[in-house]
Amino acid sequence: MNTELEALEGKVEQVVALVHQLRAENEVLRNQLATAEAERLTLRQKINTARDRLEGLVDRIPEDA
Repeated sequence: MNTELEALEGKVEQVVALVHQLRAENEVLRNQLATAEAERLTLRQKINTARDRLEGLVDRIPEDA
């Protein structure tokens, strides 16, 4: 019986360690996702700015050219 309890205790410790590891990985992934989202928004703004500038330039091209 004592051996079974020790084996169970070892398995519980493994599960607890795995939970801690997964929580840490989850936090890293959340941070990476937040960074990627912020970068995506920045790139979207740059694309919109470039599009607006191009549209402005196209509008300035004489139609007989």
